[in-house]
Amino acid sequence: MPADVDFQARTFDYVPHADQRAAAPVRRPVVIVGAGPVGLALAIDLAQRGIPVTVLDNDNRLSTGSRAICFAKRTLEIFDRLGCGDRVVAKGVSWSVGKVFLRDEQVWRFDLLPEAGHERPAFVNLQQYYVEGYLAERAAQLPLVDLRWRNEVVATQPHGDHVALTIATPDGQYRLEADHVVACDGSRSAVRRHLGLESKGRTFRDRFLIADVRMAVDAPAERWFWFDPPFHPDQSVLLHRQPDGVWRIDFQLGWDADPEHEKKPENIIPRVKALLAHSPAMKDAGFTLEWASVYTFACMRMDSFRHGRVLFAGDAAHGVSPFGARGANSGVQDADNLGWKLAAVLQRRAPDALLDTYAREREAAADENIRHSTHATDFITPKSAVSRLFRDAVLALARTQPFARTLVNSGRLSTPTTLHGSPLNTPDAQPWAGTMVPGAAAADARVTRADGRDDWLLRQLGDGFTALVGHDPAIERALQDVHVGGFALKILAIGGDLIDTDGDVARRYDLRPGSVVLLRPDAHVCARWREPTRGQVEAALRRALAAKPEPLPCP
Repeated sequence: MPADVDFQARTFDYVPHADQRAAAPVRRPVVIVGAGPVGLALAIDLAQRGIPVTVLDNDNRLSTGSRAICFAKRTLEIFDRLGCGDRVVAKGVSWSVGKVFLRDEQVWRFDLLPEAGHERPAFVNLQQYYVEGYLAERAAQLPLVDLRWRNEVVATQPHGDHVALTIATPDGQYRLEADHVVACDGSRSAVRRHLGLESKGRTFRDRFLIADVRMAVDAPAERWFWFDPPFHPDQSVLLHRQPDGVWRIDFQLGWDADPEHEKKPENIIPRVKALLAHSPAMKDAGFTLEWASVYTFACMRMDSFRHGRVLFAGDAAHGVSPFGARGANSGVQDADNLGWKLAAVLQRRAPDALLDTYAREREAAADENIRHSTHATDFITPKSAVSRLFRDAVLALARTQPFARTLVNSGRLSTPTTLHGSPLNTPDAQPWAGTMVPGAAAADARVTRADGRDDWLLRQLGDGFTALVGHDPAIERALQDVHVGGFALKILAIGGDLIDTDGDVARRYDLRPGSVVLLRPDAHVCARWREPTRGQVEAALRRALAAKPEPLPCP
């Protein structure tokens, strides 16, 4: 796939597979249904861990229009591990500053990454079709990924030791079996429907228009959100800059709006012109309309993300409103959580119970995302006079009162969920400072390698478990050659193997000489100690693999 490809016009060939001619259904270790960002991310992760994976998609194109555009720092770090982070960041528009307006006046400005010492920006704006294209290209480089376009799953039948799939293609139907199936087939998941399952939650009685417009404008890469602007009174508007001179505008329309009427160019163009006329930096800009859609959204999730050998991820498992960029980001983080666990179970490094922790952890993350999205939507689209009065009072006070700014909610922007209460965590036994508690996603920092080259902490982590050790030769010797469940512990001695260039590792992790912070394969903290024994670290590793603790020796 060349760098200058038109991703919106790109199609993928349907290629008949030998499985379609087999006399009996062929068994595959993992079948992923859906080749969107979540399914492709999971496929790449599994393949990089040595697991053959089959991806089935009912279409042969990438997504149309901008759709998901805001990819968060945590997601970018996952893309780095998958081999396409540099490309996403290079093409995308990096930003961290957001501005909130009430009518004509800016009432708040915030910076989502005010400190230095992070390789990746707070967010990158990039149209979803680029991300899908880059992931598809990366998947094509991996021999263990078998990506089949125009293969539609039309029946899903779970059995005790496998899942049977019926697949429709241009050449007719065939059957396939899988040890595990992962449904990444979106909010209208066919797999979910086949199993008679549903998502439950709340649908919001409002409609929004998305308009992608191409224009040459010299304006900063910032998120602008208006409440009750003069150019769109009594409603809200969101503006984001994207690559290729494309700008994404979300106009609130109200529940009574006619979607088909609002999508017509003759109705969109006057709205865009009104917005541009209101901004000095944009008032003289010409523009062309690239794509438009009208959406109604809901905050919903399945009761359980695991049903035996069928697992659900991304929009197939949960859905949120677009305010806060929590949809695609949480889906990619689902894949990040599931990939190492599914690989460990298939490779017999961990018991089947480890897959239950995928469901438990990501259900909790979905609940957090739904809670944030629901609060944001209620603030943005108040449905009563009292709610509107409260919102407008908060916005007015935010001009001068710092306490009111904490109540302004134009979408609490995506941050990784801290997995508090996960059964894979080992609770702290000593006092610690900072946010790197068990369950937290690892923070990045500048480091200097032994060869003198500058680098980043997260790029030094292994595919398995990693111990960050505050340099102490005795502790490092005690942890040499630790193996649990087929995983060899990787040791990074901070102050030994790696120099803490700016002191951020010590500060962010509260790391002192002899301290150890244990990171899971998905770079979440799972345990930390001041001066642990080898046995304590081994016990924490077994716990992080959902393995039964070893019996105590007889007295």
